[in-house]
Amino acid sequence: MIRLAVRCKPEMAERVLAELAVLVPGGVEEERGSTYVEYAIYGEPGEVPSLPALEAAAGEGLVEIETTEVPDDWGDRWRDFHKPVEVAGRLLVRPDWADVAAGADQDARERLEVVINPGQAFGTGSHATTRMCLELLVALADDGGAIGSLVDLGTGSGVLGIAAAKLGWEPVEGCDHEVAAIEAARENAAANGVRMSLRRINLREDDPPVAATVVANLTAGLLDRVAQRLEKRPAGVPERLICSGLLASELDSIADAFEAAGLGERRRLSVGEWAALLLARE
Repeated sequence: MIRLAVRCKPEMAERVLAELAVLVPGGVEEERGSTYVEYAIYGEPGEVPSLPALEAAAGEGLVEIETTEVPDDWGDRWRDFHKPVEVAGRLLVRPDWADVAAGADQDARERLEVVINPGQAFGTGSHATTRMCLELLVALADDGGAIGSLVDLGTGSGVLGIAAAKLGWEPVEGCDHEVAAIEAARENAAANGVRMSLRRINLREDDPPVAATVVANLTAGLLDRVAQRLEKRPAGVPERLICSGLLASELDSIADAFEAAGLGERRRLSVGEWAALLLARE
């Protein structure tokens, strides 16, 4: 097994991740330092992207590309890094091998479980942007906002759409440009026993589907594109929109973009340098 690490400048991290997502739809590992952001890809020789492709993806933000050989027992050890994630005492996102302990308290046993295995597509619940989206979904549901249709833009593994379905939204639709993500979301929805329709769309070119609630864990560039399309199509503006995938420095500009489309800011969250927004129709 090979670990291929791409280091880039922090200010270029969002753009590099977006480019890598096209090359590696199965997901990447992320590590942040004071002067760099590192994205790591795992695979057998011949399966990982070529160096020229990675250099092109990182562009002017490239700092370093490093290849290392992973120990033979990595296939067992990698599971140690994927632990259950609890959200607001209402959701437990976990891989299928991490069962709730038999001695867990009653409240823990009554949490809604979302079972997502890493490695299929982006979104296992562990990244700060995913956790914030889940937290805002829980808050909406607890306030009686889990009503009507919901669309998950950039669904990845389907974790947000699946959680929404379990919290009470119906119907739920997941959208993604990557075939691997659509397949992973379909498998995960079935494994979780929820109904979730799936559609392949390119948000750089296509209008987002109409729904009462939209959740979008995307890059700032794509969120801005969604906001522009909603501004041109007022009939498609949702009642509520949750968005993340943002750096804290990008919050104000994205909030302004959605305000122009008729969605006002209601709440913002931040974890480290990552942030999320809850917006509602004005």
